[in-house]
Amino acid sequence: MCTGKCARFVGLSLIPLSLVCIVANALLLVPNGQTTWTKDRLSLQVWLMAGFIGGGLMVLCPAISAVRAGGKGCCGAGCCGNRCRMLRSFFCSAFGMLGAIYCLSVSGAGLRIGPQCLMDGSWAYHFQQTAGSYLLNRTQWSLCVEPPGVVYWNVTLFSLLVAASCLEILLCGVQLVNASIGVFCGDCRKKEVAPH
Repeated sequence: MCTGKCARFVGLSLIPLSLVCIVANALLLVPNGQTTWTKDRLSLQVWLMAGFIGGGLMVLCPAISAVRAGGKGCCGAGCCGNRCRMLRSFFCSAFGMLGAIYCLSVSGAGLRIGPQCLMDGSWAYHFQQTAGSYLLNRTQWSLCVEPPGVVYWNVTLFSLLVAASCLEILLCGVQLVNASIGVFCGDCRKKEVAPH
């Protein structure tokens, strides 16, 4: 596969993943679709906006850059074309990988610690001491009285963010290698001959 075609494929794959992260983070702000607890009862990991900033906006930048690198550069097509765009795509992909790693770290911590909820009359991170074992014991989930269904809500959305950010890390890594090859070797596409 040519470096240009590979860059375009990676970019077009990263765009929906970044949008999934943005939407998942937005949904985390409204547990069970309600805004009642938004002010001071959400987990720290929700407020860190890892899906919106890291997996979303920081990955959207390399996605667009990779799509653009897949087009014809200012030098045209052929072995010397597109090197400038590939170089920019390389740096953008490194930036995107940092964003995806941030999203993965915060989302993983959100899963391990669990949500802040009302249990036994007190608001706290009641699952923090379980080191993530509460994920396998669904009977504990119903012990959180408020927000209703918050454990299921957080587990589903943070798991989605973890999966999406893992794919983003993989794709940004592929684009880092692809862009490096593109910078040094150019694009393998044939130069189009203009009709006479």
